[in-house]
Formats: sequence, C-alpha cells, structure tokens
Amino acid sequence: MYNLRELSRVCSHVATDEKRLSMNTCRTFSVFSSLEYRPVMPDTLLLIDDNAIQAATRQTILKRAGYFVIAALNPQRALELFRAGEYPIDVQLVITDHIMPGMSGADFVRELRKMFPRLPVLVISGLEEAEAEYEGMNVLFRLKPLLPDHLLASVQSLIHSQQTEPARRNGSVNDALLL
Repeated sequence: MYNLRELSRVCSHVATDEKRLSMNTCRTFSVFSSLEYRPVMPDTLLLIDDNAIQAATRQTILKRAGYFVIAALNPQRALELFRAGEYPIDVQLVITDHIMPGMSGADFVRELRKMFPRLPVLVISGLEEAEAEYEGMNVLFRLKPLLPDHLLASVQSLIHSQQTEPARRNGSVNDALLL
C-alpha cells in the first residue's frame, strides 16, 4: 500500500517520463490520483517494564515495526492514567513485565481487568512458574528472552484477535478467549 508521499513520487515520475508512459501507466496514474487520502493511525501499545533498558529495547523494536508505543516504568502510574482517561488515544494492547517493584504484573492485570476486561495483554517474564498467576486472566504469556520476531508475532496475533472480536460477538465465530 502506498502512502501519500510515495504516491506523489510515483505519479510525478510517471507524468515526467514520457518514454515509459503507456496506456496502463496512464490508467494507473488516474486511479492513484483519484484516491482519497485517509491517514492510517498505527496501533497504540502500552509497554510497562521497570527495567528501562528492556523497555527502551522493546519500544524501539515495536516502533520500527510501525506501532505507536507508550512506555511506562511504573504499573501503578499506568493504572492511574487509565482510570483518569489520560492516555492521548485508545490503547489496543498492553505489554507488561511480571516482576516489578510495588506491583506485580499479575496484580496489574487484575486491576486492569476491572476497567478493561477484554483488552489484549501480553505478559513477558523470565519465570516459567509465573504463568500460573495469570490463570483465567485472558493473557498471552511469553518467556524471556523473547526474540524480536517472537515479540512482533505475539503483538500481531493479539491485535488481530482484537480486530476480529466484533465478528465473534455477532455470532460469526464461536465466542472464545482472545487467545
């Protein structure tokens, strides 16, 4: 899919290169030039990790993949901002660490579920036994180290499942957990 700048460059090139201008190119140019511009908003992710280096690394990976990432180092503060409605745009996915000072990832998710019972959540932990703490919370649990490709695949899977959720509610797909 072309963005507006790419379309402009393609159309300008086509219009000025008379030797390559053919009927197909003219038709393509007219289709491109008649497209209505609609900005595409990236999916917004909330990333919570008390380790600033890990948070910055994951944030960079996710931003390079085209996501808008809000990073938080403190789960209590993230909950306060949710309660106050102070995030600038809707969050489509939460990614959280498990062990953090003051509040564990499991405690954070329990509180989050009171406000947003179906918001997709990805939990990343170095402790395999921590997965049991998330039983029944409808989260995707991944172990560290989580390679960038696996992080992106997990995020995409959760966002895709959220986007298909209205179809599930309308009965076209059996009602099930997001993952």
